[in-house]
Amino acid sequence: MATAVDEKVLPAEVKPPQPERPVRVAVLGATGYAGGELVAILARHPAVKLTHLMSSGRSGSEPMLVVEAHAALRGVSTLPIRSLDTEHLTPHTVDVVFLATPHEVSHDLAPALLARGLRVVDLSAAFRLKDRAAYAGWYGFEHHAGEVLAEAVYGLPELNREAICAARLVANPGCYPTAAILALAPLLRAGVADVAAGIVCDAKSGTTGAGRSLRDDLLFSNVTENCRAYSIFKHRHVPEMLQELRLREESFVFTPHLLPLARGILSTHYVRLARTCDREEMTQIYRKFYFGSSLVRIYEDGKLPEVRAVAHTQHADIGFVLDSACHRLVVVSAIDNLGKGAAGQAVQNMNLMMGFKEDTALG
Repeated sequence: MATAVDEKVLPAEVKPPQPERPVRVAVLGATGYAGGELVAILARHPAVKLTHLMSSGRSGSEPMLVVEAHAALRGVSTLPIRSLDTEHLTPHTVDVVFLATPHEVSHDLAPALLARGLRVVDLSAAFRLKDRAAYAGWYGFEHHAGEVLAEAVYGLPELNREAICAARLVANPGCYPTAAILALAPLLRAGVADVAAGIVCDAKSGTTGAGRSLRDDLLFSNVTENCRAYSIFKHRHVPEMLQELRLREESFVFTPHLLPLARGILSTHYVRLARTCDREEMTQIYRKFYFGSSLVRIYEDGKLPEVRAVAHTQHADIGFVLDSACHRLVVVSAIDNLGKGAAGQAVQNMNLMMGFKEDTALG
């Protein structure tokens, strides 16, 4: 019987037209952690020209140098970071706009940018959830851009590659959902998980996943030498994971933890199997699902991913331990929350949208 794995569109089958000149790119939200990571990646992209850097938190302020916001980017870009002003973002000056802005800001900006004929990759959650009514409860704002929301494509390339290529608006996934969906999607698509028995996701993230705002719980003295769980049953990324994995809330438990690290996510998933599987079959399920996905690395030697293997990279690493006798499976995934979990994935999506090799500038 054919499975969803057999129906996947592989990168070699997707060949959008190649642009004849560098793609002109604007980054809005350039002072944030994800914005700084975007600047670093896009500055080395061989087919991109950075044209605008802006910050939604600098209204009325004088322009600042990139190095003032991100010390590691000294010499990377000479563009100033200006206060948010989208008036000059038109097809005459820019092709793609990255929104590394707060959810409400992206919600307001994206429709106007699309109306001007621009393509948008949004790193906020403003267009991830297809249920417009869900935003009030999970994100605290009313969603009024229903038509744009319906058009948005969820930007996980390993699942939605073909749709991303044709998209005008890509909703870049959250970091926790990226780690969880990549770990669980092959099992669910292959039908080997006993969903009724429940799935547990225990995930741990570095502090940059919480953004750059000043918060007491993110102060060094409260994070160092510590690990704590938070937002149990009510984390904002839960509906995103349920939506993309096609799970019911009662079948899935997600518990996030904060680690005393700057970056990285380790996500451990506990699954009961619907039938007996051996290691070889399980390995083949993952290998077939991610065939042609150069940024996903499957561990086949019994070892498990670690944060240090993916930190400062664009990779997602996946490994598993199988107990065939008891139908138990533990799947571990690791990503850099600013790389594959945010900016790296956003550039991966742009590459698909603009017809570039998917992992351009991400090696």
